[in-house]
Amino acid sequence: MNQSIARLRCIVRGRVQGVGFRWFVLQRARRWNVTGWVRNNDDGSVSLEMQGSHDALEMMHHEITHGPSWSHVESVTLTHIPIISGERRFLVF
Repeated sequence: MNQSIARLRCIVRGRVQGVGFRWFVLQRARRWNVTGWVRNNDDGSVSLEMQGSHDALEMMHHEITHGPSWSHVESVTLTHIPIISGERRFLVF
């Protein structure tokens, strides 16, 4: 497994608000030991930043792309950003 750390900023578009998407992301972040945050945007999309091993981020990307069964993810835009040293939790806003 690749254990080096990376951080991604994601914008998720589709039916992703009002369907438990942020809580789904939180559960998956805990499962894969990923830190960061997730929040709803005014335009109906969801933004998140996630930090962890490359393997964990790959799994998170897979999970986010599919979302919970009651959501419908149309697109996920990923951007690599600098890691945040000392971050320990995943927050829902």
